Amino acid sequence: MRGRFVRRAAGFAFLAFLVFAFVVAAFVTLLINIFNSARGGGSAVFVPLAILAVVIVAFGVARGIRRLAVPLGDLIDAAERVEAGDYSARVRPRGPRELRSLARAFNAMSTRLETSEEQRRRLLADVTHELRTPLTIMQGNLEALLDGLYPADAQHLEPILDETRVISRLVDDLRTLSLAEAGALTLHREPTDIGQLVADSVGSFRPQADGAGVALVTAIDAALPQLEVDPVRLREVLSNLLSNALRYTPSGGNVRVGASRLDGHVRVSVHDTGPGIAADALPHVFDRFYKSEESHGAGLGLAIAKSLVVAHGGEIEAVSEAGQGTDMRFTLPATS
Repeated sequence: MRGRFVRRAAGFAFLAFLVFAFVVAAFVTLLINIFNSARGGGSAVFVPLAILAVVIVAFGVARGIRRLAVPLGDLIDAAERVEAGDYSARVRPRGPRELRSLARAFNAMSTRLETSEEQRRRLLADVTHELRTPLTIMQGNLEALLDGLYPADAQHLEPILDETRVISRLVDDLRTLSLAEAGALTLHREPTDIGQLVADSVGSFRPQADGAGVALVTAIDAALPQLEVDPVRLREVLSNLLSNALRYTPSGGNVRVGASRLDGHVRVSVHDTGPGIAADALPHVFDRFYKSEESHGAGLGLAIAKSLVVAHGGEIEAVSEAGQGTDMRFTLPATS
């Protein structure tokens, strides 16, 4: 396609050369006639000048069209590669300023498409991996029931039901994450006592903490403002953070949960005394399906927490050092 475009551009340049040559020759001839009429002399000096003018104009036209044709040909070639699924296509910005700007915009678009395609492939691989285990367990149990190896009673049907819950939770988490990242998640906002919400969330995890030998400590400011938030979604955020903290805190450790006012925001933090997060893993803890070697979940909890906080107009971060525990904190605008 690019070669055909360049050939057409060359043909157009030749046609333009003929047109401009004719115009310039006619103009110079007119000047010669005027000069001759005024002086009554010959035109020997003007003929070479006319030829030179034609050559200069033709060279300028051809050069100008080439400056347009070559970068446009590059863009057409790259666009066809992208259309065919090759999102690595890039073009070198050159030519007039407008074409250079177009080339840079095209490269930025290709980069975003390439990143999106990589994320799509990674998501497909991760979902396939997460579904394989529960489906394998369900298939094995069902085949055993059909072969008469197990009786179809509650004891042997319960594991199958458990795995269907795992799959259902995975589907629900992916749906929530996709809606939030697309900005399509509906938040049912209402005036909410954020301090009470944090206290209630911590209370629901006390039996689990007591069973694990972990102390749950709270530090909630008394004068926190009410926020216009979705309390159900914020409980989900706190649930993900608290379950994550308890999972990694050893017996005898503690998890400290705080809520305070900070520069027009309300900050909620969940600090554990677990092993901490390695520096190379810290930037990825909020990525979907990211799991450490010790993790047994699907790796969606923190990604969902981040998407829900961002949907409320807030920010979330993880502060940690290996061996020093982890502090998960998020902030919400006090005017939210």
